[in-house]
Amino acid sequence: MGMIQHYLLPPLLAVGLVVAGCGGSEQQEAPPEQPKAAAPTQAQPSSRPLVTGLPDFTALVEKEGPAVVNISTVTHRDASDQQQQMEQLPEFFRRFFDEFGGGMPEQEDVRSLGSGFIISSDGYVLTNNHVVADADEIVVRLQDRRELDAELVGADEQSDLALLKVEASDLPVVNIGSSEDLRVGEWVLAIGAPFGFDSSVTAGIVSAKGRSLPSDNYVPFIQTDVAINPGNSGGPLFNLNGEVVGINSQIISRSGGYMGLSFAIPMDMAMDVVEQLKDTGKVSRGWLGVLVQEVDRDLAESFGLERPMGALVAQVVDGSPAAAAGLRPGDVIIEFDGHQIERSGDLPKVVGTIKPDSEVDLTVMRDGGEKDLSVTVGQLPEDPRQAAAGGGSESAQGGVLGLQVRDASAAELARAKAESGVVVAKVEEGPARAAGVRNGDILVSLNNQPVKDLDTLREIVKNLPEKGTVPALVNRGGNARFIALKLGQ
Repeated sequence: MGMIQHYLLPPLLAVGLVVAGCGGSEQQEAPPEQPKAAAPTQAQPSSRPLVTGLPDFTALVEKEGPAVVNISTVTHRDASDQQQQMEQLPEFFRRFFDEFGGGMPEQEDVRSLGSGFIISSDGYVLTNNHVVADADEIVVRLQDRRELDAELVGADEQSDLALLKVEASDLPVVNIGSSEDLRVGEWVLAIGAPFGFDSSVTAGIVSAKGRSLPSDNYVPFIQTDVAINPGNSGGPLFNLNGEVVGINSQIISRSGGYMGLSFAIPMDMAMDVVEQLKDTGKVSRGWLGVLVQEVDRDLAESFGLERPMGALVAQVVDGSPAAAAGLRPGDVIIEFDGHQIERSGDLPKVVGTIKPDSEVDLTVMRDGGEKDLSVTVGQLPEDPRQAAAGGGSESAQGGVLGLQVRDASAAELARAKAESGVVVAKVEEGPARAAGVRNGDILVSLNNQPVKDLDTLREIVKNLPEKGTVPALVNRGGNARFIALKLGQ
């Protein structure tokens, strides 16, 4: 167990300064009257301050604190796992443990601590999935020190939420608020058990909303500067009205401890997950079946966009709803079901909230103009790989691109899940190298025209502009991605 170091901070003394007149008792002759200055033309500051003072959280903690619980779990070590570890040891160590040690030392059960909160008086408790994942025993401890065995009703790995049930009645419950109404800069408060310290309270402000994290495609996180540490996971995030607006879930840290970046799952999303877990024990999400990427300045220029925006479709999964709707690589999705798509990370969150089999409209930028499409949203497959999946030896010069390429074999196309393309054999000085093209990449399309073989590539290259930026679609290791090639530089 790592050592917890305590740091004492020097006190901050607030000194009030009073400005007073410095005249003596002797009467002074009044100066001649000066002409009045003209009134300033600039706007005067408002007499009402934007910030009126620091909040007092004491009443909130007293009222809502009893509904916050500690969650402890036990995961039993499987004897077969221990035997498997024994078999993986070198023979010398196996003989040593058998002859002198009586076998490998028995491994202790894995124990963990987290937080949660009661959402109904009949015993439903909400927490993070990673707090209770793979646990054999789950115990919920209330503030009055009662300990209740909990049953896992259901869990959702995608949103990192788990719903528990304890056998009890007349339990204290939290007030559920709306994360949609939360504003950046608003005060929020967390209650949990960091490092096992029960009922610890920390406060801060909302730093941002709708944050995307690399490991989570479907959660628009609330970012705060509330101090969150191991043991806070699954605990509630309150607004000043005493309403739960989020569930503390993740931190970003180089040390493993709090560094000012904490992330909470929005409560509006969490309650939708809760209802589905109650009804079916699992969560269904919408699925489109595209692999998308961010549009940067160069790609925006190559696709004729006024500014970087939208989600650029790099790959369409065969047999997916996107394929049936006619979406194709190179489309830039700018609107989906009435929601503006500013960044590629916006799209999965919007699609995931739509019920499967729903028909929705979307708008894409294609060939420099807007195009409206309709798609019937599917259900997100349980296998993440399915959800994300989205020749000859003759070589040829890519000319102005700075590439040497060859026809792709059937095996190479199959591994890359590509219908056609040419393999990059060598990258020379030129636009392709500057854009990051590598040996082994499969060039699938150039300037929005499919590259079927060497002959089609030659024809496309002949018609490229001398100067400007054109998009190229490359497939690397089975993942398709657009890059922008700057010509004539």
